[in-house]
Amino acid sequence: MNRFVPNCKTLRIRMLEEIGVNKVEDLFTHVPGQVRMKGLLNLPPAMSEMELVREYTRLANINTSHELVCFRGAGSYDHFIPAAVDSILTRSEFFTAYTPYQAEVSQGTLQAIFEYQTMIARLCGTEAANAGMYDGASATAEAALMSMRVTGVDRVLVAGSLNPSYREVIETYLVPGGFQINEIPFGPDGLLDLDAARALMQGGSASIILQSPNYFGLVENIARASEAARAGNALLVVVADPISLGVIQAPGELGADIVVGDGQPLGIPMGFGGPYAGFLATSMAHLRKMPGRIIGRTEDRAGNVGFVMTLQTREQHIRREKATSNICTNQALMALANAVYLSLTGEAGFREIARQCYHKAHYLEAGLVKAGARRIFTAPFVREFALRLPGDAFELEARLVSAGFLPGLPVPGLGNDAMLFAVTEKRTREEMDAFIGAVSKACGEVR
Repeated sequence: MNRFVPNCKTLRIRMLEEIGVNKVEDLFTHVPGQVRMKGLLNLPPAMSEMELVREYTRLANINTSHELVCFRGAGSYDHFIPAAVDSILTRSEFFTAYTPYQAEVSQGTLQAIFEYQTMIARLCGTEAANAGMYDGASATAEAALMSMRVTGVDRVLVAGSLNPSYREVIETYLVPGGFQINEIPFGPDGLLDLDAARALMQGGSASIILQSPNYFGLVENIARASEAARAGNALLVVVADPISLGVIQAPGELGADIVVGDGQPLGIPMGFGGPYAGFLATSMAHLRKMPGRIIGRTEDRAGNVGFVMTLQTREQHIRREKATSNICTNQALMALANAVYLSLTGEAGFREIARQCYHKAHYLEAGLVKAGARRIFTAPFVREFALRLPGDAFELEARLVSAGFLPGLPVPGLGNDAMLFAVTEKRTREEMDAFIGAVSKACGEVR
């Protein structure tokens, strides 16, 4: 292993002598022997670059996702990404930048993040947004912590219709700290049970955390949820699908105090789950309680415009254990992808993408119902919906993958026959008709 250390043997010996040990292994004597690895790592022999490329190509070819027509969502969506996004993203000025600590040499990056914040705030209907989060799940967990800082209450209420993966991340963040999480059930219509929410609020809560469209693709009544939260002196946190905001009203305009979500649909590939970029937006009143970085626009004495990190006392590198959050970067490159994508589409183009998702999803849903599927919920949806199919969802999934489709996600929580479908602007009428036919055939085979 020593040949990968960028110091020659003579220099390493001198360094060890200076420290006062004989060999590198002596530096690890404080680690108990029973937990120290003995022997070599279980790895194959080293390969040449050509051999390594060949091996990775073989492994990549095992994956079939790029060959399948995608009708799956549940938090990751197959949208078209203009070539200009990657072209701008991989420019050396952005691609090699790590974090904009030195404003005087990072003006381009800082301005791009400032524009990103502005776009996200407008999209969410709020007054401010931060420079980005790790992903939608961690942004939701950070919002839960933020709501507790604002209210001083150490309990949050989470909608049962929240993405289960997001719920798990919230628990990872909050449970070790002794914070309390209670679930608000959803009703037969798939929407938040507001009566149950009001009852749970009696014990005091920092926030109600609600997803809209929710995990089942249904549009929640944010205004009424906001009223319920305010009646209990709590905040309303809304997890939003950014594409849906092209056809439905922004959560901030309906009473949401904090709006979070994942920017993956905005110019970021599905990428087997990452890297993504979360967003978090709120009001000016809660700005100092917001985690992560904030980029501000200012002027010097001569009137020249400049961009800087502002309110830096929030940062972990300044306040350490007293920091607002332990997030120590902000996925700036992926946030830049969001900004470039939104700039390229423009407001009219963005709305058109959202409209196409809406109409195509309703076309597919009607076709699948006609082919024998049954609706589970009747509430309005945007581009994602759950159906019951005549057969086991996992067996149908395998058959549809073999037929060249990545079908909806089986949702055991709704029954063994339930599947969650999603449609984006990429899907054509021919693809949807072919998928409806394949589903009909597969259902007939598993009955």
